[in-house]
Amino acid sequence: MTMTEATGSQPVQVNSGQKNQAQMEPAQKDSAQKESAETPAVPYTVPQPPAVIDAAIWPSIATVPSGLKAKLAGRAADAIFRAAVRRLPLEVRYPDGTVLGKAQSEQQQLEQKQSERGGSVPVMTMHRPEAFAARLGDGGLIGLGESYMAGDWDADDLTAVMEVFASRAGSLVPEPLQKLRGLYLPRTPRTERNTEQNTRSNISRHYDLSNELFATFLDGTMTYSSALFPESGEELRNVAWDGLAAAQQAKIDRLLDKAGVKEGTRVLEIGTGWGELALRAAARGATVYSVTLSSEQQELARQRVAEAGYADAVTIELKDYRAVEGEYDAVVSVEMIEAVGYEYWATYFQTIERVLAPGGKVAIQAITIGHDRLIATRTSYTWVHKYIFPGGVIPSVRAIEEVTEKQTGLRVRERLAMGEHYAQTLRLWSERFMASGEDVRALGFDEIFQRMWLFYLCYSRAGFETGYLDVQQIVLDRKA
Repeated sequence: MTMTEATGSQPVQVNSGQKNQAQMEPAQKDSAQKESAETPAVPYTVPQPPAVIDAAIWPSIATVPSGLKAKLAGRAADAIFRAAVRRLPLEVRYPDGTVLGKAQSEQQQLEQKQSERGGSVPVMTMHRPEAFAARLGDGGLIGLGESYMAGDWDADDLTAVMEVFASRAGSLVPEPLQKLRGLYLPRTPRTERNTEQNTRSNISRHYDLSNELFATFLDGTMTYSSALFPESGEELRNVAWDGLAAAQQAKIDRLLDKAGVKEGTRVLEIGTGWGELALRAAARGATVYSVTLSSEQQELARQRVAEAGYADAVTIELKDYRAVEGEYDAVVSVEMIEAVGYEYWATYFQTIERVLAPGGKVAIQAITIGHDRLIATRTSYTWVHKYIFPGGVIPSVRAIEEVTEKQTGLRVRERLAMGEHYAQTLRLWSERFMASGEDVRALGFDEIFQRMWLFYLCYSRAGFETGYLDVQQIVLDRKA
């Protein structure tokens, strides 16, 4: 994982100003125990950062921005954050006893979710408010994630806290300041634009972390995208781990059905993952040509294909989608368009059109965002870009429809929105990941990485829980 070196910074004192229960006065201890009893529990314990953070691995986490510019930006960020929190349905607790928040939500859906969690608002506990403000001032929302990684703050229910922020994403910062963010927030490094030269590196930084890491929280199908559960409503919110593998296969089968995959079908898969879709297509009698830019995924996917006896039917190559040749009756692609980059969406769909046989069909699964938020954020450099998905941009449904209509002969024929299913998929992943803490550490991933990964999973789940994000299965073919 590549990290950007921090400059003009001071070391983090991880335990500064904090008391554990053994150090508390009796009255304080009773109060803390009462608060803990009233707080909705999550089924895992979040690891705390080490006393000394390795600056060679985590330069931006090991140090806090300092200097006059950082000090001024930190003061401004602190004022904006405190003003925003006073309007929000959450509690922010400071070491000096100050408590901000608790505003009544205007959104009935959020109120209902809070009620389901026990009728209380989520709690964000500040351990080092000055460091939090400095990081927020220096990097905007990048600083929010980095300060969590560093342990500047914690949450009784991280997803619930992030839901509050996600539900007001467009209004947390005053509009005049939003227009100025391009002047002071970090910009996307040129090395992360999704050119053919850069894309392999971008993909590798996430998907080549190690197959063993992903196996700690994925089910046996090794499927890293939204499942499609048979349940709905309240039953969906309570789906259990033992139903995830079947729900992942149901998602794949629906895509294959919509693409018309059957015996003899020539299938192109853009983005192999760990091979489950290729395996299920081959089981139908199709021949599959699958491309990926992850060497780790290619290795395991090829192994799974060989063990299943489909080596003659499935070819998996390390290749950029733009370099694909040939003709295919069906093109399928699961949550790969998010890694394409908005400058290359036309190229992505033009490539699909170029290789699609007459009468062929396309079925993709795509995470989507509202079009207004896409326009507002498509050039932003975010915490997710820096630490999770370099070069990624989530499209809107409108953007997909406009690109295909104006720059290709493809047309969107059908859509299925299933964001609530992704929220529960992410819930199961996060619970599984946190339950596998010892295995994750044994693989060489430290506490900072675990906090980072938990933030990513909860941050993502909050997006789907609030409707800020959705995921769609989209069927396309050529216009008549």
